[in-house]
Amino acid sequence: MTTHASDDLYDRVHAAAAVVRARLGGRTPAVGLILGSGLGGFADRLADPVRIDYGELPGFPVSKVHGHAGRLVIGERGGATCVAMQGRVHLYEGHRAADVAFPARVLVALGAKVLIVTNAAGGLNPAWPPGTLMLIRDHLDFLRDHPLRGPNDERLGPRFPDMTTAYAPELRALVKDVAAAQGVALAEGVYVAMPGPCYETPAEVRMLQIVGGDATGMSTVPEVIVARHMGARVIGISCITNQAAGITGAALSHDEVTETATRVRATFEGLLDGILAALTTRGELGAA
Repeated sequence: MTTHASDDLYDRVHAAAAVVRARLGGRTPAVGLILGSGLGGFADRLADPVRIDYGELPGFPVSKVHGHAGRLVIGERGGATCVAMQGRVHLYEGHRAADVAFPARVLVALGAKVLIVTNAAGGLNPAWPPGTLMLIRDHLDFLRDHPLRGPNDERLGPRFPDMTTAYAPELRALVKDVAAAQGVALAEGVYVAMPGPCYETPAEVRMLQIVGGDATGMSTVPEVIVARHMGARVIGISCITNQAAGITGAALSHDEVTETATRVRATFEGLLDGILAALTTRGELGAA
């Protein structure tokens, strides 16, 4: 659904949250999960689930991309109540950045103190083969639209939110601890958001490497920005599904993206399980 600048964003966010809340029997999600291409199956493992199609939620844009189920799942995992998005929409589908980020706002409005954002990404670092999991340390935004463009509502967050710690350092340390305990090789780097839907050219890939990018994709940054705008803390993890254009000389395809994400799914889901358990046991879900 396309929205307009004249709409009251605060009211729209809370109207969608109210529809979800009415189905939860008093549960309040403490963790939001945004699950990217090929990774949505984790939501099917939540206990005592409530499933809501995006089309049932006012204001929720509906994805038409293969591998994105378009469903919200609320349930229990690792001692935490989670609200998980099975799939997301993208700017290249014709949505504004504010609309792409709208579902993330709803997750925070429902009570999520921590947002875990995942994606499938192309590798810019030639040392990382497909299947590498990359903890996002920071990002570069090349999307050419911004989810906070337009009037600001102070009820949602400040006009000029600080992005110094967009990806919470203490939560990155937690993820690295979990990965080490599980024996999971975890890279860490900078995610570059590009508008798509074309994959980058070899010249663009060389540019992104020069400016410090380690992985590139077509999502994530708008969701991270609005989560920080609303005060939630963020963990970002990319699954490197292919080497970006020009690194190997091979042609790129979305099938390769989903195949690689499927291949590493068990490792990725195990890492998510460990993160949820650690967030609970370390008391991070009660932090401000």
